[in-house]
Amino acid sequence: MVFRKKGEIIIVAAPSGTGKTTILKQLLKIHNDLVYSVSTTTRKPRPTEKNGVDYFFVKEEEFSRKKEEGFFIEWEKVYDYYYGTDKSFVEGTINSGLSILIEVDVKGALSIKEKYPESKMIYILPPSLEELVKRLKNRKTETEEDFVKRIDRAKMELNQKDKFEYQIVNEDVNIAVNQLSELIKKIINKE
Repeated sequence: MVFRKKGEIIIVAAPSGTGKTTILKQLLKIHNDLVYSVSTTTRKPRPTEKNGVDYFFVKEEEFSRKKEEGFFIEWEKVYDYYYGTDKSFVEGTINSGLSILIEVDVKGALSIKEKYPESKMIYILPPSLEELVKRLKNRKTETEEDFVKRIDRAKMELNQKDKFEYQIVNEDVNIAVNQLSELIKKIINKE
């Protein structure tokens, strides 16, 4: 009988506007040994987002049904919308021996870590709160009210950074991608 080793659960979290999605898209081009966990959300897609690639976009009723059925490892309401991570997809991936990359908010990361203590948590930090504010303003994807909510939430999330095993500062995207890539290699190879 051949036993296949389990894959790793690698969780990446960061405050909104830190550049997490940009970093992870570049990282996935380098690491074809990682499976990306596509989250489910009730928010509307942004113009550049595709259903099933960036998120699974669903109505709130469908999300509620899935939540009641135990479909999600974790779920969270963030900025008036629900987000969740598919439990069977994560477990199927790691049980097949592949490692999975999960992009979630800080609360979601802590919730997954509680259920899967062997998972590894990586926090991506902005160079400063001022830089984060600037990035969110330049993004121009939120209303003023949403912008204020994101800054308030970012402050709360930054206070949780010490609960993560690893931290990377995104001052330069290419450097952050390289640092994250090296870290993931070490995690997967159990160095």
